[in-house]
Amino acid sequence: MVQYFRYHQLKKGEHHHAGEDEMLSLMSATSSGYFRRSRPKLFSLLILSLLSCCLILGAHLFCSPSAFSLLYSFGVESDGVAANVNAKASLCSSISNGTICCDRSSTRSDVCVMKGDVRTNSASSSIFLYTSKSTDAVIKNVSSSVDKDEELQHEKVKPYTRKWETSVMDTIDELDLIVKTENFRNNHHCDVKHDVPAVFFSTGGYTGNVYHEFNDGLLPLYITSQHFNKKVVFVILEYHDWWIMKYGDILSHLSDYPAIDFSGDKRTHCFPEAIVGLRIHDELTVDPSLMQGNKSVVDFRNVLDRAYLPRVQSLLKEEERLAQEKLKQKVHSSSSEIRKEVQDATLKRPKLVILSRNGSRAITNEDLLVKMAEEIGFRVEVVRPERTTELARIYGALNSSEVMIGVHGAAMTHFLFMRPGSVFIQVIPLGTEWAADAYYGEPARKLGLKYIGYQILPRESSLYDKYDRNDPVLRDPESVSEKGWQYTKSIYLDNQNVRLNLGRFQKRLLRAYSYTIAKMNRRSHL
Repeated sequence: MVQYFRYHQLKKGEHHHAGEDEMLSLMSATSSGYFRRSRPKLFSLLILSLLSCCLILGAHLFCSPSAFSLLYSFGVESDGVAANVNAKASLCSSISNGTICCDRSSTRSDVCVMKGDVRTNSASSSIFLYTSKSTDAVIKNVSSSVDKDEELQHEKVKPYTRKWETSVMDTIDELDLIVKTENFRNNHHCDVKHDVPAVFFSTGGYTGNVYHEFNDGLLPLYITSQHFNKKVVFVILEYHDWWIMKYGDILSHLSDYPAIDFSGDKRTHCFPEAIVGLRIHDELTVDPSLMQGNKSVVDFRNVLDRAYLPRVQSLLKEEERLAQEKLKQKVHSSSSEIRKEVQDATLKRPKLVILSRNGSRAITNEDLLVKMAEEIGFRVEVVRPERTTELARIYGALNSSEVMIGVHGAAMTHFLFMRPGSVFIQVIPLGTEWAADAYYGEPARKLGLKYIGYQILPRESSLYDKYDRNDPVLRDPESVSEKGWQYTKSIYLDNQNVRLNLGRFQKRLLRAYSYTIAKMNRRSHL
């Protein structure tokens, strides 16, 4: 994941409109001074002249994306008290028909809202918003040279949630959002007319990495669209069939309509409203203070429950059938083996799932970890997620577990599949301390998990055998990160494995076991 040591950039530029209030005040003071110096007998003439100038230049001003965004930000930034009155009312939450409003205040994503007669044109990578004749009547009265098809406003947006990361944003398709006056002599037809809004977003960029698929895509999609109560159409740029197959169960619980491939579907789709771009709050989370109805990441997880539980239940039935057949085949097995199986089922030993890695950051003594966990009292299941692994299977394993163990990496995103109150133990290799907590530890706490971070010692890293004991790679990973992302990645992420100190790690497992047993006893008592 290329985001590790760039995260602080997200915190920069939060107040990039600083100083605009002063500029606006200066403009207001200048204007008021002008009118105080005006002579009364010229008052009417001045008013008419000013009105004419505004009407003629207005269209030109608002055709400029920067001008429109700047003036809009003036209106927001100039009243800090009013802006804080309702934190849940985001910019562009209420706009009039025939207009585009773009919120570019976030360092993570731009979001534009279009309301009125919205029509797609995939051939030109454009979305048009046509205004009625009456909307343009005032302008026509002032200047007869204004054409009905004139462009009134033009915005450009890349609908992906890593705005701050130029390298990946350069790969994202850009959309032109254009307001035009409607010329009834032209045939602006609709091939498909929708009576619900659309949300436009991209599944390009880092799609293919499970962390980014949830953090940059699915969670922002939930944040942006959940208030529509599934009465919304998703229009996808850089559309992938495999992504639709992989996350179709989730999409079906966010929208009642099939997703549209923006580039592949050449038809003109018409909508009463469109949101272009996705809102994002923080790493793998939902901020209730910014959501209608105080929705949180727990509500997002409830969507996952509804999406995957039907399939999980069918998988469980199949597993039960196979288990019964296996038991019949063990009729001639030793009585001790049968007693152990019966004991496991009767005592309901707490389930622990180990998310196993292949390649870098693998636990090289994983077999001994499994044995130790079983001796403590856990029923252990080792899960090895692959690109082709059905998500419902991973969800079923983690949703039914009390504890999950895994080494820092994208697969830790699957903590979202755990029930609040479960235990998540993240093994943290050298050089990944900050990222491990920022990307998975803190989000896990917000979901309501009991998070335990296990920071390995240099002796537990495979790097211990490759570098001198006093090398900064072992003693001062933070100084190594200053040499750049690629250098850091090549050492700590691509070429490091873990051999756990089982005596040291056992303390964490015992803590998790005691916590889990106490929770199970409380549940049983209730």
